[in-house]
Amino acid sequence: MSLYSTVLKAAALLALPFLIFCSGTPSKETSTLKPIRTVLDLDIGEEKKIELSDGSLATVRLLEVACVRDEFLSAVRSATVEVWVNSETVTLNSGNYNLPVTVSGVRIDCPVTRDYYSNTMQDSWGLDKDARLRLWPGQGPLIHADAFAYPARQLWFANDTQMSNEPVYVNGCENPEAGEIYYHSGLDIGGCEDLVEIVSACDGIVIQCGDSVLSGYENYPLEPRYESVYVLGEYGWLYRYSHLKSIEDRLKPGTEVKKGERIGTLGKEGNSGGWAHLHFEIEAIQPSGRWGTEEGYAYFWESYLKTYKPALIAVARPHLLAAAGDVLTLDGSKSRSFTGEIESYEWIFCDGGTAAGAVQQRTYDTPGEYSEVLKVIDSKGNVDYDVCPVIVIDRNNPLQPVPAIHAAYYPTFGIKPGDPVTFRVRSFNFDKGKETWDFGDGSPPAFAQSRVGYLYNHSKYLKRGIDIQANALDPQGYAETVHSFAKAGDYLVRVERTGDNGLRAVTHLHVHVAVGR
Repeated sequence: MSLYSTVLKAAALLALPFLIFCSGTPSKETSTLKPIRTVLDLDIGEEKKIELSDGSLATVRLLEVACVRDEFLSAVRSATVEVWVNSETVTLNSGNYNLPVTVSGVRIDCPVTRDYYSNTMQDSWGLDKDARLRLWPGQGPLIHADAFAYPARQLWFANDTQMSNEPVYVNGCENPEAGEIYYHSGLDIGGCEDLVEIVSACDGIVIQCGDSVLSGYENYPLEPRYESVYVLGEYGWLYRYSHLKSIEDRLKPGTEVKKGERIGTLGKEGNSGGWAHLHFEIEAIQPSGRWGTEEGYAYFWESYLKTYKPALIAVARPHLLAAAGDVLTLDGSKSRSFTGEIESYEWIFCDGGTAAGAVQQRTYDTPGEYSEVLKVIDSKGNVDYDVCPVIVIDRNNPLQPVPAIHAAYYPTFGIKPGDPVTFRVRSFNFDKGKETWDFGDGSPPAFAQSRVGYLYNHSKYLKRGIDIQANALDPQGYAETVHSFAKAGDYLVRVERTGDNGLRAVTHLHVHVAVGR
């Protein structure tokens, strides 16, 4: 029997005692939860008839798979599949902040295609065919409310994120010297180190905490590390929390946890690349019989909406990569209003220009990191903002490290006039310079000096004797500034840094200050 078959059999045998053990005195309904989604892996031309979780049937055929790659690394920037479902044909975009779409009375998405295997350094998905599809009934939730909660006590898109299938850029895997691409398989949520609370997404049992693994679970896909916690939760899915700054003392292998219970605080430990974030990932047994990533963006979206009930969400992501002089496309059409219709899209560019419309084309003359702001207004007058990071490289010198910057603030909810707000920033790949904050409220600029991080093992840094990992984990890496806003309103906070080579990195944060007490 293969290792994967053994793991699959073990998962089935362990499911019932696990649910009884971890939930104390569970109800029958809770202890028998099954995923709402139905998963199938298909090759091009293959057709299957499947039963959905509500008992309805769907016939699905994979017609075509296509992808767009960049010219520098041959990294996949987008992958699409054409699928026939019952009586209709639909084109789906794979991962990259895309949600399930409704066709022929069912909802369907495409987490991953084989294109993401062509030049990657790992197999996170357990995919053996051309594409993976997931289907849900046409109505109802995507995941049981009892089975999932948003794991970070923080505003949606409060700062940088990296979601499934994005070629990772913060640890330099978009560097041509790297050779292979790390296509992100989990969900990264950036934030302020040791301030943002991380909570359990589900009821479950801790099977790995730090370097310790619960006896009997050694064959599960775990990475025992001092900064990680793995919880075996509802459906028999495995939930990973990594790069934590702190882990709750009570958590040990075998500890029961409840949905919403504190796991620890967000950090930049381990192989984080030096930027403060939570790496959250769900793994499940996939149709191949192997463990693989269960794409979680749709679950994030649904659980966040249920918990915080936003009226409007602007979406400008994923990040973009281009060479200086190239034309690239900014797209805000993934934005959604939940109380009306979106009436306007406005892009606010780093150079001071603006443009109306969800989709815009831009050209950048100088390498660096840019941060383009999307402002969305709906028919009820609700306003939201998001930011699209744009990485621009020098076509004639592609090995030159591009500067980057990460900023975050805390708290992100419930800010009132006069409240102190903590802002933190760290720059990467700079030799000199300092950060300049513009809080967007007419106050004088503030200056900071972070300890520069280095995003990859570039020969330039190795020759200088820089210890990349030690640098990444520098506890003083972020520079902190505290600022208060005198009036209620929406503020676009900007922070940037320019190095001695003239290259600049800039990012924006959207801060909402509510009406005073």
